[in-house]
Amino acid sequence: MSSESKFVVGLTADFYNEQGELKYTDIGLDLLEASPAIEITRIDRHAPEIGASQIAHMNGVIVLTPTVSAQTLENSANLLAVSRFGVGYDGVDVAACTNSDVMLLITTGAVDHSVAEATVGWMLALSHHIRIKDRLVRTGEWHVRSHWMGSELRDRTLGIIGFGGIGRAVLHMTQGFGMKPPLIFDPFVATDMITAAGGRSVSLDELLFQADFVSLHCPLNDKTRDLLSTRELALMKPTAFLINTARGGIVNEDALFKALSEKQIGGAALDCFLNEPLLTPPTFATLDNVLLAPHSIAWTHELFREIGRTACRGLLDLAHRRTPHGIVNTEVLERSSFQEKWKRLSVG
Repeated sequence: MSSESKFVVGLTADFYNEQGELKYTDIGLDLLEASPAIEITRIDRHAPEIGASQIAHMNGVIVLTPTVSAQTLENSANLLAVSRFGVGYDGVDVAACTNSDVMLLITTGAVDHSVAEATVGWMLALSHHIRIKDRLVRTGEWHVRSHWMGSELRDRTLGIIGFGGIGRAVLHMTQGFGMKPPLIFDPFVATDMITAAGGRSVSLDELLFQADFVSLHCPLNDKTRDLLSTRELALMKPTAFLINTARGGIVNEDALFKALSEKQIGGAALDCFLNEPLLTPPTFATLDNVLLAPHSIAWTHELFREIGRTACRGLLDLAHRRTPHGIVNTEVLERSSFQEKWKRLSVG
């Protein structure tokens, strides 16, 4: 790349409204705007999957919701990195990225506080029947309020499935409520690390059998798809609540609907679904013991600021030949073809 060239960073079209203005107050673009070596552009139109022609002129792209496939990367000679605006990357073909000498970045750590706070909020809303009590007032059913006695978090047991940054943040955030030591299921985290954090490492079945709240914080992959289905849900207490702020597909939706509608478990809070976006009300919307959100329960101005700055900082580092934070396919660094591309496209 010549000294007069710039490192072009594109954003997917869903960051912008119909007037071409950013939908969000602060996604960290000031970090890129402050660098004379960076040029910011946008993908021209929104589609479920990014087209190869849309990013042919870009060196880095920040992706909100579209998927990235092998077809997306067919013309990626000048593309150095795909940066997911978040930590989930099940919509990105990781192997195709590596084979195309494209680094995949996620915003590790940036989502931890917001998702943990939303999880705790849902724990309180479920255990205190907030949705139902709100309805009682709106429909003039004050006289049945005693039918909806809630329960405190005090002396309850939280089960955390997936003990990454978000899971650890949930553990720390719930420590002030007087709960029992949380149960942790994560086969990839050492038992002594879980113990040091204040949790207890257990099997999945033991967690489901003992927990009053089961909170999902694991990625969606071949091993976690339908991780909770009919057999697993049957292990839960009839008073227990399930919270999914991770990914749809980790819980079998048909099995969960049956468990909820037949009151096999106390309730659920669902932020994500197997097929998104939901353009018609799901069957879960017919149930009183379910809280729903359009994969945005943790969306706050602070969250988008932190995610955006992390994503922008990663691409800025990459443009200046500094190894960025949050690389998913670290093996790409070992490819001589990637290193040659990186050298060619870097700006200093």
